[in-house]
Amino acid sequence: MGEFIHSLLVFFEGLGYWGVMLGLMIEVIPSEIVLSYAGYLVAKGEIGFAGAVFFGTVGGVVAQIFVYWVGRYGGRPILERYGKYIFINKHHIDVAETWFNKYGTGVIFTARFIPVVRHAISVPAGLAKMPLGLFTFYTTLAVIPWSMLFVYLGMTLKDNWENIDDIAGKYTVPILIAAIGLMIIYLVAKKMRAKRK
Repeated sequence: MGEFIHSLLVFFEGLGYWGVMLGLMIEVIPSEIVLSYAGYLVAKGEIGFAGAVFFGTVGGVVAQIFVYWVGRYGGRPILERYGKYIFINKHHIDVAETWFNKYGTGVIFTARFIPVVRHAISVPAGLAKMPLGLFTFYTTLAVIPWSMLFVYLGMTLKDNWENIDDIAGKYTVPILIAAIGLMIIYLVAKKMRAKRK
C-alpha cells in the first residue's frame, strides 16, 4: 500500500467514525480499502461495527450524491476532465450511461455491485435529472450491504486487513451474480408492466 494512502488512513483513524465517513466521502481511496480498515479498527476495539457501517454508509451515499450533482449541473465535459480524481473515466461514463438509458432508474441499485459501472452510474442519473430522493433511496439500499460486507471482512482479517483483495473475490462474485439476477427480474417486471399498459 502506498505511503500516501497509509498516511491518510492513519489520519482518518484519529477521527474515529467521522474518519470512516470522510474517507468514503472524498473518494481518494477506494471504498473497499476504507471499509476494510474500519473493520480492522472494529477488531481493535476502537470503534463499533454498527457505527462503522452507519458512518460508512453515510459517507458512501454522500460521495455518490456529489457525483450525481456534478452530472446534473456540470455535465459530461466536467466529469470527463476531472472524473479521474474520483476513479471515473470516459469509458466508465459511457458504459454507465448506456446501462441507465437502457434499464432505467432501477439500475441505480443493481449497478452498485457491478465493476466498471459501479462508481459511474451516478453520472447518467444526474444527467437525466433523476429525482434526488429516489436516487438516494436506491443508492442507500446498495451501499448498506456493501459497507457491512467489507467492514466484516476487515474485522475478520484484523492485522492482515491489507490483504482484502485476496479474499474479497469469493464474496463479491456471488453478490455480482445476485445483482445480475435482480437486474433480470427488474427488466422482466418492467416489460410486463409495459405490456399491460
